Amino acid sequence: MEHEIIQLSGIISALLLGIILGFSHSTDGDHVIAVSTMAKDYKNIFKSLWIGVSWGLGHSTPLIILGTLILILKEGLMNIYESISIYFEFGVSIMLVLLGIQVFWKLFNGSVHTHSHDHDGKHTHLHGSHSHNKNSNNDHHDENHPFLSLFPFFRPKSFFIGLIHGMAGSAAVMLVILPTTPSVLTGFIFLLLFSIGTMLSMSIMTLVLALPFRFTNSDKLSNYIIGVFGVLSILLGIALGSDITFDTNFTGFLWY
Repeated sequence: MEHEIIQLSGIISALLLGIILGFSHSTDGDHVIAVSTMAKDYKNIFKSLWIGVSWGLGHSTPLIILGTLILILKEGLMNIYESISIYFEFGVSIMLVLLGIQVFWKLFNGSVHTHSHDHDGKHTHLHGSHSHNKNSNNDHHDENHPFLSLFPFFRPKSFFIGLIHGMAGSAAVMLVILPTTPSVLTGFIFLLLFSIGTMLSMSIMTLVLALPFRFTNSDKLSNYIIGVFGVLSILLGIALGSDITFDTNFTGFLWY
């Protein structure tokens, strides 16, 4: 399907197309790899769900703002966006490399580990955000993170990564459709449902990616899985950066 010939004829088409494209967009290769490097952070299924939700919120924020402006200004602003979106795409490639490096930095420092707690019944956590020392027993809880105490389910890192993705040209398929909308209301409904579809789909994707960590208590196996995600993130970041800079086609085989 050529995205340029997709048109919205009314609210019904906006409803259907927004959800379909939202779910499709969330499975772009760079999105999946970026979220996979964070899916390790929580073995609790409910908490890992919020990685995807926070990513979706970050991804939706610039799209709704920019999309609303495009609905008003039409092709004029779209042309400006297309001329600078390549820089945001390159930012995505850098971010993917940094996410992969961060994975191995945590492994090197021993900050990715599992251990048990005896609050509300004995259970096991997988942590990837800190290193323990013998004098600190509560450094993984929210009291050391005041912002998270106010919004316990919000993941700032996921939000920021989603924000970068949302500004990149991979969402141009959605923005290209907006000038064809018959009304601002129809276009805004499409924007909203595209964002909701992306958020729901990425939340589901995060749950799937987190399953290996949910059902293993082996540090060694968890580290192998995390390492694979880290390698894929670095390789995809380098390949995407090469495609943008040197006009190669390393990422052409992906659904990116």
